[in-house]
Amino acid sequence: MSVGSLYQYFPNKAAILFRIQRDEWRQTTDLLRTILEDASKPPLDRLRALVHAFICSECEEAAVRAALDDAAPLYRDAPEAEEARAAGDRVIEAFMRDVLPDASDATRELAGDLVMTTMSTVGKEFSEESLSAADISAYADAMADMFCAYLGNHGLGRRPGR
Repeated sequence: MSVGSLYQYFPNKAAILFRIQRDEWRQTTDLLRTILEDASKPPLDRLRALVHAFICSECEEAAVRAALDDAAPLYRDAPEAEEARAAGDRVIEAFMRDVLPDASDATRELAGDLVMTTMSTVGKEFSEESLSAADISAYADAMADMFCAYLGNHGLGRRPGR
């Protein structure tokens, strides 16, 4: 059954969409945490894995996201939305401290914001097209390369063992 069908036949559509959105927030935060906190892998490998997983997820969930975007004004400011954003921010902040330990707080904050905003905004737009798995992988590789170059320019690439 599609989200559209579910949405059509239930009277409390906003509640259904809110629950779906809440689950999506939780999954995204878990994805961030699982990949970025895996200290067994070098930071840039973790970032590359995150970009691939995120872009693939965006492409798989494009139809659901359209329905959720329609209802977004109803729950955008809900406490659960704030909690999800805060949890994601904490994961990114910790990762940026790991990736850029010698950078200033302002530099790490900017880097984290640029990576996440770019990934989510570009990922959303990219996922609206019908693409092959090879195209998705190539796009994710290019985006990961861009992020790795950016972080390398801020000190990661100059540190031994990174």
